[in-house]
Amino acid sequence: MTGMKTLRGLMGAAMLCAGCSSITPSRYSEQKPELDLRSYLNGRLVAWGMFQDRKGEVVKRFRVDMTCTWTNNVGTLEEDFSYADGSTQRRVWTITRHDATTYTGTAGDVVGTAMGKASGNALNWSYTLALPVEGKVYNVRFDDWMFLMDDEVMLNRAVMSKWGIRLGEVTLAFRKLGG
Repeated sequence: MTGMKTLRGLMGAAMLCAGCSSITPSRYSEQKPELDLRSYLNGRLVAWGMFQDRKGEVVKRFRVDMTCTWTNNVGTLEEDFSYADGSTQRRVWTITRHDATTYTGTAGDVVGTAMGKASGNALNWSYTLALPVEGKVYNVRFDDWMFLMDDEVMLNRAVMSKWGIRLGEVTLAFRKLGG
């Protein structure tokens, strides 16, 4: 009987784990419009966003003014953040397109290299960010998803975690500007 309980327990755990498998960008391969960062992140953009803690409370709101230029397969994305509390921040990304589905990115506060995988209208970034909080810096993981909605709008949702514990989410709405 003990062996049967153990077997049931293992089967239950296996079914739970199967339900927890992570989504890959290929899940969105048939979704349109197709996202090409060189095309969308080119020129001027603006985004509005918020950070919600693990309880869902909005603890930061912000606007990001962006300019991106490309030379062949290397893009420079300049982001200027303006937070609701009056503070500002600047991040400059160097994004490299390696092929139709693979990107890498670096920035001053990104630890190592961000890895990006695109398929259909989606792009999934995975990276560690050195995040300053109340005088200390914490390295936190981002599971960052971007979804192109149309020629002007892209939605972004990133889950932030440390040691596998979910800390909160960042949500952004991007709008591509003319000119």
